Amino acid sequence: MVYDESLAARVRSALAEHAPAEEKAMFGGLAFMVDDHMACGMTGDGLMIRVGPDGHDEAQARGAREMHMHGRTMTGFMVVPAADLADETVLDRWVAQAVEVARSLPPKPPRRPRSRRPAADR
Repeated sequence: MVYDESLAARVRSALAEHAPAEEKAMFGGLAFMVDDHMACGMTGDGLMIRVGPDGHDEAQARGAREMHMHGRTMTGFMVVPAADLADETVLDRWVAQAVEVARSLPPKPPRRPRSRRPAADR
């Protein structure tokens, strides 16, 4: 995974002020999950933020750019360049918004346990 570990540490600190978060390796980076929903994550060149479908224009006006994955625009997610996050207040505002959007989503249904085949069947 290639991402800015010092920015990740700052995001962890900001998240601690807003909600408990779980870290998961995802998309070649690091994702921060709030209530089982991705709130934000580290990408190679910045911070991926969940803004929801209604937050796109406002986030873009604040300097975020659309997030693209495999040639597809990821609706509801934006990327904030690391250079724009030098100020802790700015970082905190983005993280707070991401937490708010993640918490507004309905709970995910419980996952079914994966079936385990005997080693001989693999």
